[in-house]
Amino acid sequence: MTRTIVASATKEIIIGFDQPFCVIGERINPTGRKKLAAEMMAGNFDTVRKDALEQAAAGATMLDINAGVTTVDPNATEPGLLVQTIEIVQELVDLPLAIDSSVTGAIEAALRVAKGRPLVNSVTGEEEKLEAILPLIKKYNVPVVAISNDETGISMDPDVRFAVAKKIVERAADYGIPAHDVVVDPLVMPIGALGDAGRQVFALLRRLREELKVNTTCGLSNISFGLPHRHGINSAFIPMVIGAGMTSAIMNPCRPQEMEAVRGANVLNGTDENCTTWIKTYKDYKPAEGGHAAPASAAVSAPGDAAASNGGRRRGGREARMARG
Repeated sequence: MTRTIVASATKEIIIGFDQPFCVIGERINPTGRKKLAAEMMAGNFDTVRKDALEQAAAGATMLDINAGVTTVDPNATEPGLLVQTIEIVQELVDLPLAIDSSVTGAIEAALRVAKGRPLVNSVTGEEEKLEAILPLIKKYNVPVVAISNDETGISMDPDVRFAVAKKIVERAADYGIPAHDVVVDPLVMPIGALGDAGRQVFALLRRLREELKVNTTCGLSNISFGLPHRHGINSAFIPMVIGAGMTSAIMNPCRPQEMEAVRGANVLNGTDENCTTWIKTYKDYKPAEGGHAAPASAAVSAPGDAAASNGGRRRGGREARMARG
């Protein structure tokens, strides 16, 4: 069984087919958030602290940390800012982190200060990226997100995206990195622009699980980009991708409708044993505004918790950075 282990200072999480869905909180990312970018550049981390605490309370399994505040000389600005952001977040919450950057120097600087076993987000199939990032993955013994595009860009053909993913997995093996430490992002396309985007990703996820035997992730809200009431689409998408084999997603855990879908899918998929997390979270259910369940506590549906406590490229560069919800 494929299992990807990530960890904070004291908490180990397992991403896997037999584990609850891993929710990677997306909010600490200045891409598309001008106010947050300006705050971080000015040394103000109040919003970062708020987002870290809120996402942890809402049930995030991990937190994605991005410090890409500018496209002007990010090699100079991003390493120090990413390190500072990670150190602040680690003081507040004990969740594993995803180091989200396209700057190699920033990734390595972050790996030096990140506690436990973070997930690096990300590497693509581009030769330059493979040669820069995979040695760091091996050196620090951490897992990595593999994004299914290369020098030719993002293909609309799912077979091409599968081939790129396979290439990355094989190149990782050349560096001694096992397949269970490669989490593939098959690149979810907006359903409003590509009518069969849903069917494409469901089929691709099954191939990635059955043929490459890898864990998977995505920028969840990509699917609904450009549509009204995006959270309705997102919440319908969640149980369908989980059923097709997806094991994690970068998403906003502060959206109750979407977290209900995650928790419900875990129950129905058999990864919330005895419905324990569902009951703990909703035992005192009261309808909130909009008719969605108001959690009774800050219960976290975290992969591997029962067995686990042990005392890219930036999202702005991913195909769906356009699709933040």
